[in-house]
Amino acid sequence: MKFKHEIVEKNVGLLAIFTVIAISFGGVAEIVPLIFQQETTQPVDGLKPYTALQMEGRDVYIREGCANCHSQMIRPFRAETERYGHYSVAGEHVWEHPFLWGSKRTGPDLARVGGRYSDDWHRVHLIDPRAVVPESNMPGFPWLEDNELDGKYTAEKLKLFRDKFGVPYGSDEEIEKDAESVKGKTEMDAIIAYLQVLGTALK
Repeated sequence: MKFKHEIVEKNVGLLAIFTVIAISFGGVAEIVPLIFQQETTQPVDGLKPYTALQMEGRDVYIREGCANCHSQMIRPFRAETERYGHYSVAGEHVWEHPFLWGSKRTGPDLARVGGRYSDDWHRVHLIDPRAVVPESNMPGFPWLEDNELDGKYTAEKLKLFRDKFGVPYGSDEEIEKDAESVKGKTEMDAIIAYLQVLGTALK
């Protein structure tokens, strides 16, 4: 038995093949059961699709690289739940494409930031972070206050999420009406609307 084991250890090709097989079995054992668990595939009670303004804000959040420094996933550890709130559950993110869980926390986790601060606080913080958090190393984003949304592609985004990902948006007419509401709003308005809804579905 020892001799056979040495053959595998000394043969890079065989070792690679058996490693892939072991990882594959482990991956199947971990992942497949989750596909059939309702709590990982069904939205939590109270989860609502993003409004047109919130969706635009999410796109601004992605474009500005906010997910590079802020995670949106609270792990089930006491140190995290005491600081940020209830740990994240899969049902909160079933309509996220792509999900923005992240893993790096140069800044605090934002999974439960919705409603924690006022709109005015967020506005000041995004323009000049050190005005409200003196020790912050976050850059300012003052241009968001000047960039206006035209809503040109907003309806198409919502329809894509409805038709391709199954997000329960209404009819084309309802989507068009919601998309109209973003015109004249700034990117600052949009990202604040997005931040204010994060984590509010889970009671």
